[in-house]
Amino acid sequence: MAEAILPVVFAIAVWWSSTAALFLVDRLPRSTYVISVSVATLLVLVAATAILETADTTTAASAYIGFSAAVMLWAWHEMTFLLGLITGPRKAPCPAGARGFERFGLATATLITHEIAIALTAVALIALTWGAANQTAAATFLVLWVMRLSAKLNIFLGVPNLSDELMPAHLGYLKTYFRKRAMNALFPLSVTAGTIVAWQLGSAALAASSDAFALTSGMLVAGLLALAVLEHWFLVLPIPDAALWTWAAPRHEPSATDTSSGIDAASLQPMRPRDLETLTTHNGATLVPALMGGNQ
Repeated sequence: MAEAILPVVFAIAVWWSSTAALFLVDRLPRSTYVISVSVATLLVLVAATAILETADTTTAASAYIGFSAAVMLWAWHEMTFLLGLITGPRKAPCPAGARGFERFGLATATLITHEIAIALTAVALIALTWGAANQTAAATFLVLWVMRLSAKLNIFLGVPNLSDELMPAHLGYLKTYFRKRAMNALFPLSVTAGTIVAWQLGSAALAASSDAFALTSGMLVAGLLALAVLEHWFLVLPIPDAALWTWAAPRHEPSATDTSSGIDAASLQPMRPRDLETLTTHNGATLVPALMGGNQ
């Protein structure tokens, strides 16, 4: 039983610590961004090397290495996004009258470069490990990608808990593309599909308990997917999950209205132009939303 529980505990520890690390990096002065990204890029090279070196190794240790390396690749993308380095061509609030496909197109333009970079990484990772015995890294990265896309779409369509108090000031314009509502049609599909797949992965891993690699790899990915489903539930349940990382997130000054994003907290609609000027004058915090936030 310990062999099955340990990978899940490891996945939780990596998820929480990596998310906290991203918050702490975002909390540093802008003058440190080059150093932070340079160090992260070196770690990505180490991670890529580790993935290639363990691609044909099927031990419990190789499963942990593949999982950790994939999370490191994901963290690089989250860091460059949260620091505002790789986002999208649009860096402006959503126009007040935008609706439907127009609003979706504008929202997509705010992060399309980030999404393309992630997609290219996923394709490269799958290609490099195609046919290899150890698919832990590829499976881990795909879970992070798919569930983060799901979280972003749910936040765009509307959920009760946006956790936007963790958004950094320089990305405050993104809040204008969020919607606060009781429920959306995608949410039940997201949590149901995620739960079913996580259950199947966990069951398959436990059924192969005599194989240390299969058990470890399966439980790592299943545990991560279960965490992603839990993060989806945080979007609708009255649970202050942001408290898990508030201590590490950049401090910001509370106000009656969330002027750091240019949004009225009650309506989540763009405020007057003079209110938007506060985007650059208030400290904010970061949303990682979905895994690594998460979140990210």
